[in-house]
Amino acid sequence: MKLVVSEKPSVAKSLSAVLGANERGDGCSHGNGYIVSWCYGHLVELARPAAYGEQYKRWAYDTLPILPDVWQYMPSDGGKKQLNTLRALMQRDDVKTIINACDAGREGELIFRLVYQYCGCEKPVERLWISSMEDAAIRDGFEKLRDGAAYNDLYHAALCRAQADWVTGINATRLFSILYESTLNVGRVQSPTLAMIVSREAAVQCFTPEPFYTPIIEIDGFAASGDKLQTLVEAENIRAACDGGSATVLSVEKKEKAEAPPKLYDLTTLQRDANRLLGYTAQQTLDYAQALYEKKLATYPRTDSRYITGDMAAGLPALVNLTAMRLPFARVPMPVDPSLVVNDAKVSDHHAILPTGAVRGLGWDTLPTGERNILTMLIVRLGCAVGEAHTFEAAEAVLECGGYRFTAKGKTILHDGWKTLDAAFRTALKNKNSDSAAEDAQEDSTLPELSEGQVFSTVAASVREGKTSPPKRYTEDTLLAAMETAGAKEMPTDAERKGLGTPATRAGIIEKLVRTGFIERKKKLLIPTNKGANLIAVLPEEIKSPLLTAEWEQKLKQVERGELTGTAFMEGIAALIQGIVAAHAAPLPQFASLFAGRPKGNTVGKCPRCGADITEHAKGFFCSSRACRFALWKDSRFWQAKGKTLDKAIAGTLLSEGRVFFSDLKSERTGKKYAAAVVLEDDGNKVHFKLDFEQNDDRRKSA
Repeated sequence: MKLVVSEKPSVAKSLSAVLGANERGDGCSHGNGYIVSWCYGHLVELARPAAYGEQYKRWAYDTLPILPDVWQYMPSDGGKKQLNTLRALMQRDDVKTIINACDAGREGELIFRLVYQYCGCEKPVERLWISSMEDAAIRDGFEKLRDGAAYNDLYHAALCRAQADWVTGINATRLFSILYESTLNVGRVQSPTLAMIVSREAAVQCFTPEPFYTPIIEIDGFAASGDKLQTLVEAENIRAACDGGSATVLSVEKKEKAEAPPKLYDLTTLQRDANRLLGYTAQQTLDYAQALYEKKLATYPRTDSRYITGDMAAGLPALVNLTAMRLPFARVPMPVDPSLVVNDAKVSDHHAILPTGAVRGLGWDTLPTGERNILTMLIVRLGCAVGEAHTFEAAEAVLECGGYRFTAKGKTILHDGWKTLDAAFRTALKNKNSDSAAEDAQEDSTLPELSEGQVFSTVAASVREGKTSPPKRYTEDTLLAAMETAGAKEMPTDAERKGLGTPATRAGIIEKLVRTGFIERKKKLLIPTNKGANLIAVLPEEIKSPLLTAEWEQKLKQVERGELTGTAFMEGIAALIQGIVAAHAAPLPQFASLFAGRPKGNTVGKCPRCGADITEHAKGFFCSSRACRFALWKDSRFWQAKGKTLDKAIAGTLLSEGRVFFSDLKSERTGKKYAAAVVLEDDGNKVHFKLDFEQNDDRRKSA
């Protein structure tokens, strides 16, 4: 019997269908020699600081840095039941082999390994590595299972990434929160990303527009422009000298040019185009693409490749025309040149994102709108990428008028090529945004036939006034592009991994910055908040530098290839954090008042984490130190379910005694009353409540 462990229940369902494991069990399915079970993403995660000692429950400078010698792990919230199911399945005597069927990437490897090790399993492991959830791809993957040990380096890289994020995030967040008495979330990737947004906003705010003036002459239906000038007087002088005069063609240059088809989509370029054309956030696009993958309609989305391998070339013409048939605006059959998208050297773990042949029987209208739009983009990009070049003739004429030179440019389309499908797609977009409309408007007009020495007797001259434009604020499209190339200029030219984060993590970074209140979305723009700008002001260069994080990503790639040990990587992270903590023992005086303290309230007790006062506010009871996040919320689901209201008396007893006795708690299931003590438990990160039925005779703590 083989136990197959997938990353999600939906994936397990697809695997079970192919394997014939269709009998339902508790947290699994089985049959045909297989048991198929699943995780819910990360079932096991790095333990919180309090697991390494009681002193780490407090947020205090003297406890920093926190650098575990031996890492500890814990079940994720809500994951204990499924984790117990997997442990029981792994321990079954008839299970001889475990198959890791989690997503074929760094995080998928980490998800499985942590569960496998936490459950104490030592049985042999095989690895399923597939890029498509189509039945044929699953069958082929199970026929070509690999030794799980072949992915040890990938696991070490994934573990280093998680540990580095933990060390950086925990220590830097506590350090700067303590120094500035406000909860300031700091991250290895999120802080440099925030720094870019803050820097761009500062450039926009400091920008002073400068006027410029361009003399224009209009001749028989086309116009020619002079040089941009800084003063209106200069431009008016040229206008006066040219208006009503004659113009002579000094030269005409024509060049035939070709615009090659675009490359296939990787995750980042798909997210960028979806944001620009459809207004989707990076996270939305990833979610839609993941859903298409799990429905077998698209290949694996978390890829940084824009090519396919040579063995896929033969099937490409059929795939292109099969998928294009689902588009009402596409012309089929379509020309296909597979050589344009084949490059084995540029495909590592996964090839570019493709639609699959499963769209043949798809009920198109049954797909949610977001998934349907992303699938349409994948089909269009595939058709464009293997299509014919777009060719045009670019013409440039130089004319003389009144002793000044003017330039006219034009473009004549020779062959639409791949742009036929692209233009049809843009036209079909129901809500065509200004960006795509602007792209269409940028096409140059066609120039008439001109010849050197040709004279135009009468021209009309004018002056067009303009202003220099400020830098553009980031959209998710442009921010993703900036994250992809951040620090690249300073890195070695042969560096395999550049930029901030990975294609799979960048969307989550943006969402976290929004969720923590450091940036906000205004239409499609990403704007830093005052809190975000202030955080960047107090952070040292080491934390907010994109170059440093880009170097870390490169080193993680070296760990993945076995060229650098995980120990060596983590030693560098530890040294960095030790230096930062030592260099920041006190707040910078000029920034000490940037973050306002928490308003005062009625004191009800002392904080069990840091010893500061707990004060009452409208929504709950909070620690008066902004560096400490201890909170007892009045609208907690726990108290509502028990038929109680968390008031000042109950909160005070919980803080002083750690428990409070009730004789009339309500059962949420039956509505009956019962007696029990509510016990306050705080792990240094979250507050939990549990019921103690053994102390029913202890009336001293009755509320």
